[in-house]
Amino acid sequence: MFNYLLKIEYDGTKFVGWQSQKNGNSIQKNIEIALKKILKKNTKIYGAGRTDKGVHAISQFANFRSKKKIDNKKIFLDSINFFLKKNLISILDISKKAENFHSRFSAKLRTYEYVIVNRRGTLSIYKNKAWHVKKKIDVKLMKRGAKIFEGTHDFSTFRAASCSAKSPIKRMYPIKINKKNDMIKIKIISKSFLQNQVRSMVGSLIYLSTGKWSFIKFKKAFRSKKRINCAPPAPACGLYLQNIKY
Repeated sequence: MFNYLLKIEYDGTKFVGWQSQKNGNSIQKNIEIALKKILKKNTKIYGAGRTDKGVHAISQFANFRSKKKIDNKKIFLDSINFFLKKNLISILDISKKAENFHSRFSAKLRTYEYVIVNRRGTLSIYKNKAWHVKKKIDVKLMKRGAKIFEGTHDFSTFRAASCSAKSPIKRMYPIKINKKNDMIKIKIISKSFLQNQVRSMVGSLIYLSTGKWSFIKFKKAFRSKKRINCAPPAPACGLYLQNIKY
């Protein structure tokens, strides 16, 4: 039995999310259908991150096991991308891994990036690819707020009610926020995240940086460990799974 790792890029706009669902078009389902056409057998893939509806990926990873050896990488990539291209899913690479490798459980770090366009004018090129925030954002204040998230904390405030994680305790590495012209990018790194955590953190940072919350209220919301005190989560369209480190 061979264990293969796929590197995947996709536009999540029209999908119900990564994970296969009974009533919806998922990224996982589309890749499994394409694999069946190539391997001539039902093949289950295991994703490194279960991105939500509308979330994009620059470097998602998924592994699958097959009795069939893939000898020619170029032919495999050309074939699978032929079946996936209409759905805006791209398989960027395939590599052979050890039998015990698992794309989700073997991951050491996950990097997400959130993209905001801060201007009055509507979005054209970045429609469904970024969060359009019209009210002026105080980036300096946003950076100050993000500092509070760094380190190991209880992130219950930013945890979705349906989250199945065993613990709300997570370690956040230094958060990078960069602004160029009217675009703001927030890079958040951790070994793992709670469901809706990144979008909830960004939503709260926007409440702070646009003046809807004072810094004291922002800190109290985070430290309350109560979901009811969270700002509305940022929309899915601005979130990108940027990389997984193994």
